[in-house]
Amino acid sequence: MKKGWQTKRLGDVCEIVKGRKPVLKATPSSGDLPYLGAKVMRGTAEPEFASVNDKNSITVDESETIIICDGSNSGEIFTGFAGVLSSTMGKISKKVEIDDSYLRAFLDSTFDVFNGAKTGAAIPHLDKDAMYQLEFPLPPLPEQQRLAGLLQEAFEGITTAKANAEKNLRSARALFESHLQSVFIQHGPGWTTKPLGELCDFLNGFAFKSSDAVAESQTQLVRMGNLYGNQLDLDRSPVFYPDSFAKDYSRYVLQEGDIIMSLTGTTGKEDYGFAVRIPNCDHKLLMNQRIMKFDAIRRDMIDDGYLLHYLRSRCFLDILYPTANGTRQANLSSVAMKLLPVPLRSLKEQNLITTKLDELHEETQLLASIYERKLAALDALKQSLLHQAFSGNL
Repeated sequence: MKKGWQTKRLGDVCEIVKGRKPVLKATPSSGDLPYLGAKVMRGTAEPEFASVNDKNSITVDESETIIICDGSNSGEIFTGFAGVLSSTMGKISKKVEIDDSYLRAFLDSTFDVFNGAKTGAAIPHLDKDAMYQLEFPLPPLPEQQRLAGLLQEAFEGITTAKANAEKNLRSARALFESHLQSVFIQHGPGWTTKPLGELCDFLNGFAFKSSDAVAESQTQLVRMGNLYGNQLDLDRSPVFYPDSFAKDYSRYVLQEGDIIMSLTGTTGKEDYGFAVRIPNCDHKLLMNQRIMKFDAIRRDMIDDGYLLHYLRSRCFLDILYPTANGTRQANLSSVAMKLLPVPLRSLKEQNLITTKLDELHEETQLLASIYERKLAALDALKQSLLHQAFSGNL
């Protein structure tokens, strides 16, 4: 620690004043303030309003720091808002003189600690006691202001660089999506159409009992969450079953090259209908009841790669999503899916289309990985700067 710096417990220099739930109204009266929840501050929801005279109204002004106290984003901070704190939020009340920007930078640097120190099973809550025990480096006020200024300047540059990288990432993905769409929507001479059910069969997975799961084995269950975004992620919350299940339930064992799709998601969100091809894998893979395999593909009529690209195209998804049923949970039906049309060319032309799409997809993935690495490097740079600042090395 640098000369002249002190180290305090975070709880010795500040505390959280929790919001409450006042009487809310859709239309404000004179003097009413917006009720500030995370969605309102992110701009994804319109605010309700509360009277400042309500005994449950905890007000905050634009200079104060707001922190999320409840939910999966506990520990995230906001500033620049005036209103009434929602019951899931709190404001930071300082006990000693601290530069606000310096304090917010410290809170930002320890978000992972805050976000991990949560209590509660159904709705997680920020563990204030754990937060208050964090060591807080407290240099003299002029040094706080110097560090805050340096960090702000650096972060503005990082924010701009991230915005450009994210824009380039979206553009790379949009380019492939646009080309994919154009392939299947521009029908002309030589195109035919057949129902999907004439080109393959459908095999739904099995409802394996969670009580039969084991800590680890060579037999892994493929679930809906493993297929998110047309990517097979076997490291995402892996679930294993006894190796004997690969023999006992051989009908539901996936083989290299199999094409599968997720059948269940959230109504109103496009978080289902993801299609992937099974790669070479060391594990035996079982599919659960929320996964469907395109079985017995008629390879004399359709190329596997062509089918996979079509299943991922907006052209197909636009006719797939309306077939889902369920009010809160969207469920796809293989019965309805059998009737969906598939545009076809000759097998030779399908092979050519598949080759071109595979090449473009590979180029897109390469570009995406470059931009994703750049985003990760920018996040790492930010954390490095924060660490140097609060260890007295900046």
